[in-house]
Amino acid sequence: MDQIIAGRTASDMPGLDIAEQRSWQNFLDSALRMYATLNRSLMDAHQLTLNDVRLLDILDKSATGASRMGDLAENLMSLPSRVTRQIRRLELQGLVRRGASPDDGRGVLASITDEGRAAVREAMATYGEGVRAHFLCRLSRPQIAAMGENCRRISVALKTAAPPAKLGRV
Repeated sequence: MDQIIAGRTASDMPGLDIAEQRSWQNFLDSALRMYATLNRSLMDAHQLTLNDVRLLDILDKSATGASRMGDLAENLMSLPSRVTRQIRRLELQGLVRRGASPDDGRGVLASITDEGRAAVREAMATYGEGVRAHFLCRLSRPQIAAMGENCRRISVALKTAAPPAKLGRV
């Protein structure tokens, strides 16, 4: 016999009804598949991961072409140790270099090289094509706008650690 949660049929995931669980699982499945698909196309075409492209894009768009390692980790939502390994790998490819921060000798800056700028520009074209082919072309303009707004709302709430308006319904 189905359990009931406030008039809704319970799912296998405690606290969620069936529709909520399906919505979450569909979102998670699509996000993970999209990440894997984009990552694979970037690796095949440029020998760069999606995270590499994101890191190089951050550096390329920065005013100085450089960023503190801790700031990169924060922007990438990654562990500092993971970003350090990533930078080391990109350094070996000649795409970035590390150096002491001129403002603080204890800080380390990662800087994009000219080769890194060329590589990220090529990779961003592949990235954009993948987003269009696997994400945007599957949605109407209103669906794109709704998806963007819904994701923005979730992201803002997570950044500010604001509790949900009301548990179960927003």
